[in-house]
Amino acid sequence: MKMLMEDIKNKQFKNIYLLTGEEVYLRMQYRKKLKEALVEDGDTMNVAIFSGKGTDPKEIIDLAETMPFFAEHRVILIDDSGFTKNACPELADYVAQIPESTCIILNEAEVDKRGKLYKAIKSKGRVVEFERQDERTLMRWVLTVLKKEGRNITEDTMKAFLGRTGADMENISKELEKLICYTMGQDTITTEDVYAVCTEQTENRIFEMIQSITEKNRRKAMDFYADLLAMKEPPMRILFLITRQFQQLMLLKQMSAEGPFRTGKKSFDSALCPWQISGAVPEIYFGGSSPGSRRLCGYRRTGQDWPHGRPAGGRTADYEVYGKELRALIFS
Repeated sequence: MKMLMEDIKNKQFKNIYLLTGEEVYLRMQYRKKLKEALVEDGDTMNVAIFSGKGTDPKEIIDLAETMPFFAEHRVILIDDSGFTKNACPELADYVAQIPESTCIILNEAEVDKRGKLYKAIKSKGRVVEFERQDERTLMRWVLTVLKKEGRNITEDTMKAFLGRTGADMENISKELEKLICYTMGQDTITTEDVYAVCTEQTENRIFEMIQSITEKNRRKAMDFYADLLAMKEPPMRILFLITRQFQQLMLLKQMSAEGPFRTGKKSFDSALCPWQISGAVPEIYFGGSSPGSRRLCGYRRTGQDWPHGRPAGGRTADYEVYGKELRALIFS
């Protein structure tokens, strides 16, 4: 990312960029920054946008060979074309021949690092991977946004906010906008403000439900289950999410056994937030041998079938079947 920022700052651009990684928000932000640095605002003559897997590489090559119209650069934006995931020999061979006046920007969710196109871009252009940001980086970003809006926030309130939004920057941005509008006219954002307007993610409820199950707090677990059903979450998806988060917690248990446990990087590598991990680590130790944990281990082995509508045992997906499995899990 630093090299990309240097390119923009110094106006020294590569002929082709590949923006990839899990953090969609950052990908879109830097896609926009690159475009604005290359062409003037409102210039539609020298900007072409392609999207989707039906994009024709030959059309892109033909356009890339066209000189810009009264401008220094021609920009071609390509979103989720699948070129870097699947084979695209035409574009891979063309990378070394892109004219100096043309800049191709690929914004791709999936890439194959063994592919010919990926290697060609890495050699002749620039590959930028945007990963999920850690807790400290997210806090600094939120504080910067709030400072511009004249708001203050305490550390406890910040953790409550990020605990509800999760680590996805796009979701944080939307919830932050709601929070700023809600607190118009006040200097400090409180935890009550966060709970009043910020939407809690389904995954957070699932996580709390797992904690209740491992604590054998059946009433609380059933309350969370009822809340999820009220949020129109089908039992199949609830069971799938419980299993996925249980897998992540067991992975953390294994990782912590290999050395000193640090919540920062390990928790984000497993897609769990540090503020979730702090309360969960004891539970994965004390709850690991409980009947509920053993049942979850059984689900974990067959969980890959659930997105396709096949629950454990190969039965046809059915609302009642998943409801019974969930109740058995809670009361085991």
